[in-house]
Amino acid sequence: MNALSATKPLLRALEGEPVWPLPIWLMRQAGRYLPEYREVRAKAGSFLDLCYNPELAAEVTLQPIRRFGFDAAIIFSDILVVPHALGQKVRFAEGEGPRLDPVTNLADLSSLREDLPLERLAPVYEALGRVREALPAETTLLGFCGAPWTVASYMIAGKGTPDQAPARLLAYRDPGFMAALLDRLVRASSAYLVAQVDAGAEAVQIFESFGGALPPALFGPLSLDPIRAIVRNLKGARPRAKVIVFVRGGAAHLDRLVAAQIADAVALDWSLDIEGVMGRLPQGLTTQGNLDPLALMAGGDALEQGVDVVLRAAQGRPHIFNLGHGILPETPIVHVERMIARVRTA
Repeated sequence: MNALSATKPLLRALEGEPVWPLPIWLMRQAGRYLPEYREVRAKAGSFLDLCYNPELAAEVTLQPIRRFGFDAAIIFSDILVVPHALGQKVRFAEGEGPRLDPVTNLADLSSLREDLPLERLAPVYEALGRVREALPAETTLLGFCGAPWTVASYMIAGKGTPDQAPARLLAYRDPGFMAALLDRLVRASSAYLVAQVDAGAEAVQIFESFGGALPPALFGPLSLDPIRAIVRNLKGARPRAKVIVFVRGGAAHLDRLVAAQIADAVALDWSLDIEGVMGRLPQGLTTQGNLDPLALMAGGDALEQGVDVVLRAAQGRPHIFNLGHGILPETPIVHVERMIARVRTA
C-alpha cells in the first residue's frame, strides 16, 4: 500500500483490507434525488450538454460529497458517450431515456470510427481533473465505462429494452457482426479508461447492467471475455489502477466472474443473498453492495434491516457499502442520511 491509498478508506478496501466502518458510496449518487442537482440540470440544457460541460459535470459530481461525505466521488457522465464519440447519433428524450440510431450490421458498423477519438471526450477528462483538485484528501475518485455487451445492447436496439432481445437475437443470427462490435467497444473502452486514470481517476467501475439477460452459453463470449480484455488492457497500461466490476442480475454468473479473477472488487446486485454469497467467496476478495434501492427509498424498518444484513455479512471482510443498483430519484434525502449514519456508527 502506498502513502496516498493509506489515507483513503475505499482504496484500502480495494487493496483487500477489511476497513471498518465500511467505506461507502452510491451508484447514481449525483442525480435527481438532490435538489442542487436538479438546479444544475435545468441550467445545463440537455443531459448530454451536462455530461460535456466540465464545470457543471464537476459540480454535480461534488454535490453528494459536500452533502454526505461519501468515501468516493464517481465522475458524472454516461456510458453512451463512447458510442457517441465513435459517431453514433445519441440523444436523450426527456422521460424516455436514451435514443440511438440503431447499428445492426457490418455496414452500419463501418460508418463508425475504428478507434476512439480521445479528444471528443476531453470534457470528461477535464471534469475529472477539476474534481480531483477539489476532493478531500480521504476521498477516492472513480471513473467508469459501460461493459461492451451493455453498450452494444443500446447500440443495436436504439434504446433500452426489457430483456435485450434485439441484441441477443442478433448475437445468434450474426455472431461475426457481434464479435466485431464488441471488439471495437473493447478497444474504445480500454482507451477511455486509461485516459480517465491519466486525468485523475484512481479506480474505475465497469457497468454490466444487462448481464443478467445473458444465458450461460453467451455470458462468456459476450460479457466476461470483453470485460477481461478491458481490464487486461487497462492494467497493462496503468498497473496501479483498481477495477470494480458490476454485473446486474448476476446471480447465475457470479461464480464464473469470481473464478475469472479479473477484478479488484466484485459488486453484488440487490437480488443476491449477501450472507449466503459471502460464505462461498474467497475471504480476501473485495466485494461491494448490495442494499436494495427500494429499501432505501422506503426507509424505516426496511432500511434498518437491509443495512444490518450487509453489515453482518461484511464483518471482517474487505467490503464497500453501496446499493445493489442506482439510487432512485424519489429517494428521500433523510433516508440517505440515516443509512450513512447507521453504516458509520456500526
